[in-house]
Amino acid sequence: MSKTAEAFRTISEVAGELDVPKHVLRFWEGKFPQIKPMKRGGGRRYYRPEDMALLRGICQLLRAEGYTIKGVQKILREQGVDQVKGAGTAPAMAVEAKAEPVAAKRGRRPTAKSAAGRRTDGQARSVLTPEARTSIETSIAELQACRSLLLGKAIESAARRRAKSRRAARP
Repeated sequence: MSKTAEAFRTISEVAGELDVPKHVLRFWEGKFPQIKPMKRGGGRRYYRPEDMALLRGICQLLRAEGYTIKGVQKILREQGVDQVKGAGTAPAMAVEAKAEPVAAKRGRRPTAKSAAGRRTDGQARSVLTPEARTSIETSIAELQACRSLLLGKAIESAARRRAKSRRAARP
């Protein structure tokens, strides 16, 4: 038996409906003060229909549209809660907010982001000037040369120590 649209939902029901872990919903509550579930005795959360609409919008922006948390916070601040709620019902949303793109996550390749903190395509784009790129590439080449020298000297040093210990071990 499913609940009506006006019914309050528990965190487990919301997590199941949005396909988001419960701890993520709790995290979002800390990042988005507009999410205010009703809390009953024992701290049990009950999400109102308004909370559900906002969570659907946040989920759509973060997951499907590729916005960063800062990007969604900026939309909420500048364009209001209704704009984000609308994102949860619309298949795609054209929000123009100027939020900062997030740096690459651990173990993931960076993706290009627009000024709104939203992915613009599947490929990473360079935002470096040609001069900056050349400078970085030169620095990397110099560091690699230093590493080679150090590794070479370490190998030579180890060989000398072995030879010295062999000579010391002779009768």
